[in-house]
Amino acid sequence: MAKILVIDDEKSIRDALRDILEYEGYQVDEAKDGQEGLDMVLSAPYDVALCDIKMPKLEGLDVLLKAKEEGSVTQFVMVSAFGNVENAVEATKRGAFDFITKPPDLNRLLVTVRNAIEKANDVEVIKTLKKRVYKKNEIVGDSAPILKVKETIDRVAPTEARVLVTGPNGSGKEMVAKQIHEKSSRFKKKLIEVNCAAIPSELIESELFGHEKGAFTSAIKQRIGKFEQADGGTLFLDEIGDMSLSAQAKVLRALQEGKITRVGGEKEISINVRVLAATNKDLKKAIEEGEFREDLFHRLNVIPIHVPALKDRATDIPLLCDKFLQDVSEEYGDTQKSFSKEAMEHMMKLEWTGNVRELRNVVERLVIMCGETIQVDDVKLYAGMGI
Repeated sequence: MAKILVIDDEKSIRDALRDILEYEGYQVDEAKDGQEGLDMVLSAPYDVALCDIKMPKLEGLDVLLKAKEEGSVTQFVMVSAFGNVENAVEATKRGAFDFITKPPDLNRLLVTVRNAIEKANDVEVIKTLKKRVYKKNEIVGDSAPILKVKETIDRVAPTEARVLVTGPNGSGKEMVAKQIHEKSSRFKKKLIEVNCAAIPSELIESELFGHEKGAFTSAIKQRIGKFEQADGGTLFLDEIGDMSLSAQAKVLRALQEGKITRVGGEKEISINVRVLAATNKDLKKAIEEGEFREDLFHRLNVIPIHVPALKDRATDIPLLCDKFLQDVSEEYGDTQKSFSKEAMEHMMKLEWTGNVRELRNVVERLVIMCGETIQVDDVKLYAGMGI
């Protein structure tokens, strides 16, 4: 049942709105002035607040502003006898869902309330999904190498510094990039990911910078590249060491000038992008062999973060296993399983050449194939499959 708070200094208005809304099946509370309304909004979850503008102690627009500043997701519908454009515009600027005049048209009021409740539900769903995504991208571990990675992320994320993430395949480089983005001032904008190793060299420039119609045989329409898509946000160039030299030159120019040009185009397009890059290659060796530009390396490598192989952080394996057991049980809607002491000790002795990615796959396999408690024989039987 949706909860609605009526904030109004006129008792007759509160009583009338309560009768209407309770008849529609809503749970209704009342506040007799702005300060009481603000206190109630901040202390209990309401879907919608019907809030008068002219009130003692605290005016409605100030209630709205202070509630939003405190992170309230309650949808405010401002109700006022002063139905002028200025009030409506100001209410919208401060985050109101809608503005209606007194005395309210009954149908308009109910439609507005229903729409505001839907918006409140959508906001709650989005918050839940964001929490799940953040939890999924959480870097798990308390070993010294991982604590160093976490500390560096916390230091660099609020800045605009470029970051080069290195480490073996499956070690969690992508998660580092996502954590940096989520903890940055750009978190409300997009994180655009590009796997440079998965794109043919002849298409990488079009993928990154876009192209104009007719730029080449298959360019039947204009394409917006990843740099433009990430404008205002973050661009993550994964496996940067596999990028062609010609594409490297264009990326370098984009970083230097903050501008790109689409393939087949002449117009320069300004971009505001934070670039994060990752590789499993030794870029210094690649520079010596003429496969990677040294000037681009120095542009990208402002803050280096090295993600260790799992064998170098074996003490984190029990924590990772617990997280993966929980994740898999939630995905499958099943009871969370556990490892016996001997099984966990054996897990910690294995090579894990595929690092955290391999560990996660093995835990999922064990959850599917084994009983409530995963035994050491189960690990010996299933951990090496597919290698």
